[in-house]
Amino acid sequence: MKLPRTARRGIQAGVALTIVTSLAACAGGADPEQSGQGGEGGTTVSFRSWSPIEQTTRQMIDAFTTANPDVTIDATIFNYPEYVVDLQTRASSGTMPDLVGLQPGALTQQYRENLMPLEDCAAETWGDDWESKFFPIGLEQARMGNPEGDEHYYALPLLVQTVNLWANSDLLDEAGIEPPATWADLESAVDTLGGGSAAPFLLPAKDSWLRNVVFLQIANNIEPGLVYQAESGEASWTDPAVVEAFTYWQKLFTDGIAQQGALALDAYPNGVNQFEAGNAAMIPLGAWWIQQSDPSRSDIPPLSQGMEGYEPFLFPTIPGGAPEPQLVGGIDVALGISKDAKNPDLACQVLTDWIAGDGAQVLINTFNDLPAVQGLDPEEFTSDKQQEMWKTFTEDWMPEVQYSRYFESPNIDTAVADALSAVAAGQSTPEEAAASVQAVQDGLG
Repeated sequence: MKLPRTARRGIQAGVALTIVTSLAACAGGADPEQSGQGGEGGTTVSFRSWSPIEQTTRQMIDAFTTANPDVTIDATIFNYPEYVVDLQTRASSGTMPDLVGLQPGALTQQYRENLMPLEDCAAETWGDDWESKFFPIGLEQARMGNPEGDEHYYALPLLVQTVNLWANSDLLDEAGIEPPATWADLESAVDTLGGGSAAPFLLPAKDSWLRNVVFLQIANNIEPGLVYQAESGEASWTDPAVVEAFTYWQKLFTDGIAQQGALALDAYPNGVNQFEAGNAAMIPLGAWWIQQSDPSRSDIPPLSQGMEGYEPFLFPTIPGGAPEPQLVGGIDVALGISKDAKNPDLACQVLTDWIAGDGAQVLINTFNDLPAVQGLDPEEFTSDKQQEMWKTFTEDWMPEVQYSRYFESPNIDTAVADALSAVAAGQSTPEEAAASVQAVQDGLG
């Protein structure tokens, strides 16, 4: 779910990031209920999703239909909330689109009974060792929430990402400081930058997805993997290390690291607009920010041209925690095939092309996010810095991502986000916040 070029979202957030746009006209569309019954000598595949954005999806369609001129792809890109409603309606009425955009975990599991397992599709296209093509975290998350013993893939990742911090490298250079590597560095950097006109650390804490991804970076830097053990019931949310994670989240507000009014600032469009305008030195986002340098944009601000004004860095280490920053990330968007697809082989051809074929190439050429498969790079880089940044994400960081940017349970996702909001507002202590999440956990049985 993305606003054109300047808007992204946390997958679990349900924040609308595209306008509802039908691509049927440009692709010679058909009624989704007649999917698979194209014109003379041809076939139609229907696609519904919130991502990729309309402009990029059109390019992916064009890439496939240029090589397969008898095929029509009928696609509609929705606002995320509207997409969820549309998908639910179609599932209940037996008119599921052939190809569907999915999130890992809850959304995939909600429609698991409506989806085809994709292992045969993948093996027929890429061979028996097809799993080796993908970044491991993407495949791990693709099966998130499967019932015990069910090893099927009901979705395959299209795009992946890390969550991390970004610095305005111009502002940091002017102040003579490096991107913070430790919590003490972060405090020092905020003190040094505090006298300027730009916010030292811009935290768009209004968004639940952003609160959660910042918390997950903190928590995994304190005790890697513990929060996921708490979610699975193997550990407690009131464990001292989890409480400490809530405490460090609190310190962002009580110690003046985040700007005043952080809980009123959304990431998209307001936070990122401020960052791209040069009004903030640091902001928590993710690998997708590299899309600001998409060479097809006609209005790239100076900082985003070739990513010359930015530097990605991992969340600072926490005293007494892991000695190195822990990598957190996962699927941006995944694709599934409906069991009702009238031409599942053709749907498989489109899905695999968009993941690792001609369609994938045009997708990645826009720097939309990181590819789910390893070794797929944009055909053109507009600066050495942009290319080095891409290598950092795809060669150094993504292969090492161990920890998910998502909670498996939507109930826990909401509970953590609400607890973080209460802590930030001074309405809850870290201990109370942790207990509130544990209470939700207990209620899940």
